Amino acid sequence: MPNRITGDPEPLPAELRLFVIGAFAMTVVTVAGFAVQLLSGRSSFDAPLFVHAHAVVFMGWLAIYLGQTALAARGAGDWHRRLGWLAMAWVPLMLFLGLQVVVDMVRRGEAPFFFRPLHFLVLDPASLLAFAGLTLWAVARRRNTDWHARLHFCAMVALLGPGIGRLIPSPAFMPWAWEATIAVSLVFPVLAILVDRRRTGRVHPAWWGGLAALALMVLVTEAVTYSPAGEALYRAVTAGSPGAAVAPLAFPAPPGPPPA
Repeated sequence: MPNRITGDPEPLPAELRLFVIGAFAMTVVTVAGFAVQLLSGRSSFDAPLFVHAHAVVFMGWLAIYLGQTALAARGAGDWHRRLGWLAMAWVPLMLFLGLQVVVDMVRRGEAPFFFRPLHFLVLDPASLLAFAGLTLWAVARRRNTDWHARLHFCAMVALLGPGIGRLIPSPAFMPWAWEATIAVSLVFPVLAILVDRRRTGRVHPAWWGGLAALALMVLVTEAVTYSPAGEALYRAVTAGSPGAAVAPLAFPAPPGPPPA
């Protein structure tokens, strides 16, 4: 906001600066991951319509999150609240399209080769549910802006896996490729907590709540993947499709060289 005397922009308070920088960094990492995938030829626009819709909706969330953070930093509370209602309508679209893409890939037997197919089937929905749960919690605490901002930050962390997984050499981390993306994702909240603690002298309880939700996401993913319930889920999802012939816990063969 401008200084009332000089008209010059005033520097952002340290707390707001933390969330603006964090939102920008997470957006850049996610966009970079998918851009690298496209530019390297490992992705193209030759995909079903719902896959493109999924891409538009998820990239749209990045714009919403970055915009909301910027509006809050500028003190534009009215616009922040208006855009917040759009954000709430956006979350169900993300859940629907995210689940549709994962189920379609598993049914076609095209889970990424560095993931066990059943693990892939479980981890994406678990991440989406963690994101949605943290987002709803943040909205419920919207009058407590310190909780609201930190919970939204952690919700965004739950979505970083796909972008980070495209930036790091995921095959090199087999059989722990997903766990590697989680470890890198957690750099963001850990750094934010350290900066926050240095400023305030304590760790805000919202951070512990956000980290607990992310830890629960990991534990549920691992527990379901290696359980009879997970195998039953896989069989139910892939029934009558090419994916039914793929072993749920065996790594698929890496893709071959492109045709000459």
